[in-house]
Amino acid sequence: MADRSIGSGTLSFGMVSIPIRTYSSGESSKEVSFNMLHAACKCRVKQRLVCPECSDEEVPRAQTVKGYEFAKGKYVTFTAEELKTMEEETRKAIEIEEFVPLESVDPVYFGSAYYLGPDAGGEKAYQLLGDALRSTGRVALAKWAARGKQHLVMIRPFNGTGMVMQQLRYAEELKPALPIQASEVSESELKLAVKLVNQNSSDEFHPEKYKDEVRNRYLAAIKRKVEGGEVNDPEAGTERTETLDLMAALTASLKKKAEEK
Repeated sequence: MADRSIGSGTLSFGMVSIPIRTYSSGESSKEVSFNMLHAACKCRVKQRLVCPECSDEEVPRAQTVKGYEFAKGKYVTFTAEELKTMEEETRKAIEIEEFVPLESVDPVYFGSAYYLGPDAGGEKAYQLLGDALRSTGRVALAKWAARGKQHLVMIRPFNGTGMVMQQLRYAEELKPALPIQASEVSESELKLAVKLVNQNSSDEFHPEKYKDEVRNRYLAAIKRKVEGGEVNDPEAGTERTETLDLMAALTASLKKKAEEK
């Protein structure tokens, strides 16, 4: 569990109300980010608000308003007070609406995830809900209001004894699926493809096996820079050429995998 919670509230289903705390599931400090500097003096540059219609005149933030572009170059504006009246009031309660099978929620809807932990006095009820979800193979869909917005979230079991609150996209937030036309695949090609899948299959997902190689290259380059070294271009990776001979490619893949074992 993360060291410090980012919020508290209640998770309710039926007449049961569970005191809970939310925790971030990711670490922003792990991300490699860069600042914009003035190349001449290496000082960090600041962004200015300018109006292109007024000879690039700088506009103080106090003189700005928020607007929605309803047509090209045409806006309707809103005051801070008007926007405030439309915001969703932040509530401590996460209200479960229904329970659905986990497999019925496609991962394409998944957004940010938060760890959920029991607050004082909620340990047993928290355990009860988690066990019920594990026993039924279902997840809870709930409404969560935070930071002026209403979110659709999914509560699901995680890591044996815990639970995760997974933020979901609304249906209207998804772009239409790509229209993929089916291609004809021969039985022999399918057999080889299935064999290759089975040959590279594992029964469990072990995320620790996978590392962010790009992040590690950045960190190594930053370390060399700090220590006064030079940054060399990374070696070019082996280019993969497209092959139209599926049978040959599948056979070669199976042979290579067998040689690696």
